[in-house]
Amino acid sequence: MMDRRWFLGAGIAGASALTFSSVWSQSTPTLGAPTLPEVGFRRMKLGAMEIIALNDGALRRPLGEEFVRNAPLEQVKALLASQNLPTDYVDIPFTAFLVVSGSGKFLIDTGFADNGPPTTGRLRANLAAAGYQPGDIDHVILSHYHGDHINGLRAKDGSLVYPRAKVHVPAPEHAFWMDDARMNAAPPAMQGAFQAVRRALGGLPADQLVTFQPGAELAPGITSSAAFGHTPGMSVFTIRSEGQSFMYVADVTNVPALFARSPEWAVTFDMDAEMAKQTRRRIFDMLVQEKMVAGGFHFPFPAFGTIEAAGNGYAFKPMA
Repeated sequence: MMDRRWFLGAGIAGASALTFSSVWSQSTPTLGAPTLPEVGFRRMKLGAMEIIALNDGALRRPLGEEFVRNAPLEQVKALLASQNLPTDYVDIPFTAFLVVSGSGKFLIDTGFADNGPPTTGRLRANLAAAGYQPGDIDHVILSHYHGDHINGLRAKDGSLVYPRAKVHVPAPEHAFWMDDARMNAAPPAMQGAFQAVRRALGGLPADQLVTFQPGAELAPGITSSAAFGHTPGMSVFTIRSEGQSFMYVADVTNVPALFARSPEWAVTFDMDAEMAKQTRRRIFDMLVQEKMVAGGFHFPFPAFGTIEAAGNGYAFKPMA
């Protein structure tokens, strides 16, 4: 029953969310191109650590009925208009985070590398602008297995982008996507998703791939937490140093102007919409109460900021 629910929820997202053949990159020339930041990295001190936001680009896609699965398009457009945002398209930025600590350099999620649309693939250049090279990365931590988070592990030619790095992955997420029986039983729209995961992760040496149970400490000051719903095993990460804290929330919300403001709404990429809603409420309530700095993969760049209560939902306030 669980598998059926995941598959039904993922039917629309399926191949498009993982291989970006459709839903993510439905762009048309009349909509123009997304505006990318002039400086694609931003540093933040966190106690004895440093966290660097690294933009990988953005995509612009038409706003259609399918994007918010459980709300009328007119309501979705009205919410955007109330925030002085465009109503005929949404811009989706992609931002990974580098944690620099005494324990090493930890890259959380990877973007596209050279596998994505033309307005993506900026992470390596922004990493270099921030003073680091791919060979400097000691660890890659993956929040979940959607393509915009894992495709950057390998270049188009199959080579590893971060050849020295151990790759840390949530055990429940890995078990779901690497199950051959589940892949074979999946609807056609999901087949590309499973294959994309195998391309990125399937050939990693056993000593380079490290699975963790959500809740585990991955390194001193870096702790994982379960955030299931968007995918079966998505995890978020809390970074703590010298009394300061930061949480990377991955895809707990896509487009905070919509899904933070209206946390009951389900984005087309949520594989279990009800569980994703519960996760969103739980994590955002904690961020509000603890006044913790948060970062999100799809938050407007610099993707650092705070989550505040707003009406029946929440508002993301970017760091100045």
